[in-house]
Amino acid sequence: MAIKTIDDISVSGKKVLVRVDFNVPIKGGKISDDSRIVAALPTLRKLTGDGGRVILMSHLGRPKGGERNPEFSLAPVGEALAKLIGKPVGFAKDCIGPDAEAAVAAMKDGDILLLENVRYYKEETDNDAAFAQKLAKLGDVYVNDAFGTAHRAHASTEGVTRFLPTNVCGYLIEKELAYLGDKTANPDRPFVVILGGAKVSDKITVIDALLEKADAILIGGAMAYTFRLAQGGKVGNSLAEPDKVDVARSALEKAAAKGVKFLLPVDNMICDALDFGGGTLGNTRFVSGDIPDGWEGVDIGPETIELYRKEVAGAKTVLWNGPMGIFEIKESSKGTFAVAEAVANADCTSIIGGGDSVKAIKKSGHGDKVSFMSTGGGASLEFLEGKALPGVVALDSK
Repeated sequence: MAIKTIDDISVSGKKVLVRVDFNVPIKGGKISDDSRIVAALPTLRKLTGDGGRVILMSHLGRPKGGERNPEFSLAPVGEALAKLIGKPVGFAKDCIGPDAEAAVAAMKDGDILLLENVRYYKEETDNDAAFAQKLAKLGDVYVNDAFGTAHRAHASTEGVTRFLPTNVCGYLIEKELAYLGDKTANPDRPFVVILGGAKVSDKITVIDALLEKADAILIGGAMAYTFRLAQGGKVGNSLAEPDKVDVARSALEKAAAKGVKFLLPVDNMICDALDFGGGTLGNTRFVSGDIPDGWEGVDIGPETIELYRKEVAGAKTVLWNGPMGIFEIKESSKGTFAVAEAVANADCTSIIGGGDSVKAIKKSGHGDKVSFMSTGGGASLEFLEGKALPGVVALDSK
């Protein structure tokens, strides 16, 4: 589905209502990771450079029942954006009503205004038509560049498009659709998919969809233990989903039927005590095969690292979603960081599918060497599953 982008419209002198994803981690007014703000800059530079009056909408956190909680104010984000873009950013203390309307009326061509958190109103997540209409009243055209929320039909992502004549995407969504869509639908081969994380249930529809496209799938993280159970192995106290064993087994059968290489860890790092909050592991060792009772798997082992590294080195397209172990604890981060390094060094198109994988590749120091890092967690997964994203479907097609 070819969506119209900001390159297909003229914005000079127009009020451009832009949905961005500025849901960044803030503690005590300080932003610990500004990558979502940075990701929006190319779109904002283009719109202001072309003389648009840029009005930004975003959510931040989950204010209870839509209450106005200063902890979730976007004011610090406006300050951070002004520094990053190198020009003043106005801030409206509300996202609808007289306050927002007055701030918009005072704008000149090339100005940027950030509205207060749209989730201060529960009508936002309810996709309330009257609320969406009040948001739409602020703009002449609508631009969605918030891929991370494109899988939600909310007032600022989907509802607003019903009340404006022109609805297009920004550069960020355009790039997300190109990498997660085109480059995985028609990949340069071999196409290697690396999937980690805790639950098979979270990823099973993705596995199912990718079995139609991939040449090899490498499994890590806690979901590997559910697959181990499906093969009749023992996993000790490891995090697993015994009720999803049939689902895992059918994925293994489908891979075999389609001739897709489906690799599971051949060895694991295990520990006899885990304190995630405290960031500590008890005694650790490596085992091949079954994990004994009283012990749990926390990372892939050295033989698996080598096996996966070789597979990635020969790939022409790599998609990675989900860590190989508990990378937040140093002792059990080796597998995830080794995979990050292998992906970064491979001569291929490398796509990091959002969420923890992006955190992991940045923490590993290899974030600047990959082709693309998705800004969407749930949105990336739903898109890879082949689901229609409401925030994208609502936009004008070419």
